[in-house]
Amino acid sequence: MPDYIYLLKNRLSLHQRNALEHIREAAREAGMTVFLVGGAVRDLTSGSPVFDLDVTVQGNALKLKKPLEKAGGRLWGEHEPTRTLFFRFPVGVTVEISSARREEYPKPGKPVYHWDTVLEDLRRRDFTANAMALSLNEHSYGLLMDPLNGVADIEARQLRLVSNYGFIEDPSRLLRATRLAARLGWQLDERTQTRFQNAKEEKAIEALSPHLRGYELEEIGHEEDGLRVLAAMEAEGWMPYLFPTWTTASADAPALEEMRKLVTQLQMQGVSPDISAASVHFLTAKLSAKDLTALKAMFVRPGFVEEWNHLDHAAKEFNKQLSGKDAATPSATWKLFTTADPQAVLWLGLTSKAPAIQAKYKNFFTVWPEARQKIPYALFQELRITPEVPGYDELISRLFLGTIDGELQTEEQLRAFLEPYSPPAPPPPVTVRRTRGSKKSEAKARIPVEAEFDGEPPELDDEDAAEEPLAEADEEEDEAEGEVILPPAPKKTAKAPVTTIPRSEAKLEAKLEVSKGHAPPKANALSATASPAGVKAASSSTLHVVAPSKLDKVHVMAKPAKVTAPVPGHAIAHGHAHGTAPAGKKAVPVKAAVVKPLSAKAAAKPVPSKPALSKTVKKPAPKLAPAARHAAKNSSHAKKPAAKAPVKPHRKPEPLKKSQPAKKSPPAKKHR
Repeated sequence: MPDYIYLLKNRLSLHQRNALEHIREAAREAGMTVFLVGGAVRDLTSGSPVFDLDVTVQGNALKLKKPLEKAGGRLWGEHEPTRTLFFRFPVGVTVEISSARREEYPKPGKPVYHWDTVLEDLRRRDFTANAMALSLNEHSYGLLMDPLNGVADIEARQLRLVSNYGFIEDPSRLLRATRLAARLGWQLDERTQTRFQNAKEEKAIEALSPHLRGYELEEIGHEEDGLRVLAAMEAEGWMPYLFPTWTTASADAPALEEMRKLVTQLQMQGVSPDISAASVHFLTAKLSAKDLTALKAMFVRPGFVEEWNHLDHAAKEFNKQLSGKDAATPSATWKLFTTADPQAVLWLGLTSKAPAIQAKYKNFFTVWPEARQKIPYALFQELRITPEVPGYDELISRLFLGTIDGELQTEEQLRAFLEPYSPPAPPPPVTVRRTRGSKKSEAKARIPVEAEFDGEPPELDDEDAAEEPLAEADEEEDEAEGEVILPPAPKKTAKAPVTTIPRSEAKLEAKLEVSKGHAPPKANALSATASPAGVKAASSSTLHVVAPSKLDKVHVMAKPAKVTAPVPGHAIAHGHAHGTAPAGKKAVPVKAAVVKPLSAKAAAKPVPSKPALSKTVKKPAPKLAPAARHAAKNSSHAKKPAAKAPVKPHRKPEPLKKSQPAKKSPPAKKHR
């Protein structure tokens, strides 16, 4: 289904839309609903050119006469029995306005009218393709009403009769079927064709009323190709009933062909004349004056006859303007062609033989339009002049007129003319720069990666080493012990005051303590359980060492040694340096040491050469009593920062091989 709002806006000309707007306004003020009906809706749907507009209102259409005359329309004629008005709006727009009605036919050709709704008006029409309406009202604008499925017949390009007795009741539908078939090239559907032949054989055309006879005769002159329609009427045998002396022999065929060519050239330059008056003049060129007068008297639109009679006068007035001072320059002549009466422009071009007039017509068609190709659109883009700029169309028109007058030829002249219309340059775009976060935010954004290294683990810088607390080893020891019962905590004793020293001094003091041979009271999980059979330290690795004197002040982290063999966890908890579990305790596997990968900052930071600490500690850690060992552990935990959650390795370590069955040991005694 097409979008009829789009079609009304784009398929109708500007002058046709203006005429419909005047009718809508007049109907709204009169309290009437208004619809576009008939051939206009058919042509919009089928894609054919729309020449005439048919409008139906629910109410008395005769009441719209004065409001439409005030709006600029000119009354061409009216028919009171059907409440129909024929209006001519500026620039050749013809509109037929009628009241919605229902018809009854007591006798053929003699209808009785009943004023009804627009739906009943559609059902009384001739063919389904013409029985459609488009709403022009405010809240339903563009709504299609198609009660008889005329869209399907338009797609099939066929004419289907609305009523089975349509040709008998209204014989003018026989003429309309012939005219539409000749204009559109459509065919009658099978049943309609049968009824057409039956009505023709029964001579139903004899019941045609005088009003409809004059209406159909005038419609021949309003056709785009009137000669073809006249030939079709003559071939069907309808012209003897309409006007016997009017035949194709009465037409001037060469003049009609020249008129069509001239109309095409005018339309290419934006001039759209109504060819009805000129067309009917050439179609009746060989009729006698008496027959011509009788034919004009039969037409139902007296205004159309008046326009036909005044063609020569309008052309003479335009000739005076075109030959006088008003057309001294090419731009003034162009304005005359585009603003004068289009019918007068057409008729002067067809009838004038003056060389000066013909030269101006030639310039208007061929020479001056070439100046449109010289419009500097590249300069428009440079000066930021786009179609969105206010007054763009007027600017193009002024530039074109200046070009054909020879005033705007060089680039300097064009630039000076266009610069006043150039809008200001837009402000520079705002760029948003991302700032790097603080070290804390970067540390939070880090995602710990679990990894295992077959070789030596990578070295850690001072910041990463300082952030790794020794509490992780203690937590791993607690997890490795399983369900080991620890001795109770000793009684609280007074603690020595804690003093804090800088990190650099703590490192130096730790190095001095190690160099003197002092062993820490408790080593790391890796160092405290190291033994020749269980732990192998790499040559470039050192142990985590805590100086005894600075245990409560600072923790210094050194490079971890690589663990190559599992160590019983119970020995770690109770300080057994040889890695053997006491009797009665099961050996619990120790989790493999996990080394964090280097951060991007640490990897990019050059590693300074440092004197290596003592690679191995030969002197084993002294054994302490369980109570003392537990107190030392609690004191170290109290001063340590919160430990990070240990990162589990990807692969679980292999289970320990039991050398001998473990024996259950008696429960540990409580230490007081």
